[in-house]
Amino acid sequence: MKLTRLRLIGFKSFVEPTDFLIEPGLTGVVGPNGCGKSNLVEALRWVMGESSHKAMRAADMDDVIFSGNHNRPARNTAEVAILIDNRDRSAPAQFNGEETLDVSRRIAREEGSVYRVNGREVRALDVQVLFADNRGTLACPRPSRTHRRDRPGQARPAPPGAGGGRGHFRVASASS
Repeated sequence: MKLTRLRLIGFKSFVEPTDFLIEPGLTGVVGPNGCGKSNLVEALRWVMGESSHKAMRAADMDDVIFSGNHNRPARNTAEVAILIDNRDRSAPAQFNGEETLDVSRRIAREEGSVYRVNGREVRALDVQVLFADNRGTLACPRPSRTHRRDRPGQARPAPPGAGGGRGHFRVASASS
């Protein structure tokens, strides 16, 4: 399975519909502090079944919905969708009937979340199983660091294998 697109609507700082195409090879997100880089990782974790509002840096799960600012009113819903290439048929059997999987999660204020796979409503557990590896652990991406900071201004390389172990969702690579 390869992630090919991430779409956010009203999720945290992404008020307008925003698409990120994930091309073969290495994909990186670069930007200044406060531009939403962490929100992208959280959006992936959220659509893949994250249930902890604390993992989303939120007081409760409704806080992932765009809360408004001086220029824009708050939204009442948020949605994140990912498109997955499943031509290799590596998804669990219940999802292997399709070459592409469109996985989405939509939340409405004070109503909770609804998960869908290819337009069909599914349980949160079904989505979590879709992204679990063969050891039964969730493959939700966690932010990985290429450098660890010992003191401000001093960086050193991360230990070998950091962030690349089993259980991490593999976005795409030219060789796979």
